[in-house]
Amino acid sequence: MVDVGSVDVGDVAPDFVLKDQDRQEVRLSDLRGRKAVVLHFYPFSYSEICSGELCELRDDLGAVDDPDVQTLAVSVDSMQVHKAWAEEQGFAFPLLADYWPHGEVARRYGVLHEEAGAALRATFVIDKAGVVVHKVVSGLGEARDHDGVRAAVASLG
Repeated sequence: MVDVGSVDVGDVAPDFVLKDQDRQEVRLSDLRGRKAVVLHFYPFSYSEICSGELCELRDDLGAVDDPDVQTLAVSVDSMQVHKAWAEEQGFAFPLLADYWPHGEVARRYGVLHEEAGAALRATFVIDKAGVVVHKVVSGLGEARDHDGVRAAVASLG
């Protein structure tokens, strides 16, 4: 696990607006007071580890089925790539394009790997008040452990 970034547990999550795979704008602050958020940064669509992690979110995390929790997945890929991948894999949660300015949201959260031009594997669990209650960051080639994310989501209930 890598511990990096300017956003940490106890911080208010920085707001952002990104477009999802259906070209709809998603603003983090619109969820404040209504839903907790599992904010899941990943390097690239279609890569082996990212596919496994997002399929785990789709199949096993539970947050995607909780009406009080919104899962948001963010990468530097384009909306078009996200659309094709979401349709292929059956992802029902938003895949957000941090495409332009390239990696700006990942950079704001402190999880952009500048040399690779991609987000690290990072998950932030954000409560309904907009405060980060759990954070896990892994390197590009290291799958993250979702057990802590599951526990953090369960503790929100």
